[in-house]
Amino acid sequence: MTNKDYAELDSKFISNTYKRFPVTLEIGKGATAYDAEGKSYIDFGSGIGVTSLGYCNDKWVDAVVSQVKTLQHTSNLYTTIPDTKLAEKLCTATGYKKVFFANSGAEANECAIKLARKHGVSKKGEKCCNIITFQNSFHGRTITTLEATGQDVFHKNFFPFTNGFRYVPLGDREALNTAVDDTVCAVMLELVQGEGGVIASDKDFVKYAEKVCRENDILFIIDEVQTGVGRTGTLLASEQFDIKPNITTLAKGLGGGLPIGAALMDEEVENVFSYGDHGSTFGGNPVSCAGGLAVLEELLDNGVLGEVKGKADYIRSKLLEIPQVKDVSGLGMMIGITVDDGYTSAEVANRCVENGLLILTAKAKLRLLPPLTITKEEIDKGIEILAKSF
Repeated sequence: MTNKDYAELDSKFISNTYKRFPVTLEIGKGATAYDAEGKSYIDFGSGIGVTSLGYCNDKWVDAVVSQVKTLQHTSNLYTTIPDTKLAEKLCTATGYKKVFFANSGAEANECAIKLARKHGVSKKGEKCCNIITFQNSFHGRTITTLEATGQDVFHKNFFPFTNGFRYVPLGDREALNTAVDDTVCAVMLELVQGEGGVIASDKDFVKYAEKVCRENDILFIIDEVQTGVGRTGTLLASEQFDIKPNITTLAKGLGGGLPIGAALMDEEVENVFSYGDHGSTFGGNPVSCAGGLAVLEELLDNGVLGEVKGKADYIRSKLLEIPQVKDVSGLGMMIGITVDDGYTSAEVANRCVENGLLILTAKAKLRLLPPLTITKEEIDKGIEILAKSF
């Protein structure tokens, strides 16, 4: 069957919620994928930052296959070896006390929101339930995380949303101060606004926001669904901002290609939840956790994390050699590209796919989230295809 054949099946049987490129991916290894007709593609998107070790990393595959053959699932009424080992590795590496495992970034953020609200109500009463987020942010597609998202484009068609969110401009200290009162239980922030256009937050403002939270006895939540797990050059992007949030959320690259989300909790919130306050049938799934543990071992124990910054600098330098690239934004291997007037990001992205490069967009920008294990040869080939696609 051809790409077109599969596209017709897709259109016939799958809900029309995605505008897909005309490609059916079938096989992948490293940062290279192949479609149903055998055409190869360099992958600069890694499944929107998910396949952090690239396609079918050998150690990741061995860990996942071994677990599938051992125990694929049990409920959270029982302890499993993979989830306890992953929890220990995550908490030890990040300095957090406890973790709740979910299935996605949106679910991890839902957990953070519930934690913050229970913490606020417990300390200050029922009125303490509002959360401050930032304009142009993105926190998920559930009803609650859509409302947490500070973009009007997402605030339509699905009313009524969950109440209790206030939006302030990113970087505006006065607006943040004005928004804080005794009904606010938390501030929630992305260190790099990914879906909002790959915009890195200002370090001084982030530290100021943390200070405001501490002075007002409210929680500081950092959404690292996209920036976490080595994407920016450190295990958590917050390390580069010299902050320690009460709650950090993770997903995407943590599972290496399997669904997983995580909410990391510090000593202030580690015991906020009681039995029955929160749960997830598939949260902490043994196979997903085995994949997550393999990702962390590759990053932390086998040197992958140490190579990210050098690769990111190399990619950025090569991008700036392309005449049609006006600017490069983001942090680490989370990269936004502003293109010359006369081009649109969608137009260039479609040409890239035609020429054998998988690439993303974020509003008016092209967006790159390459596998952290991408080789120099794959980088050079991808940059060459991108330059050709203008």
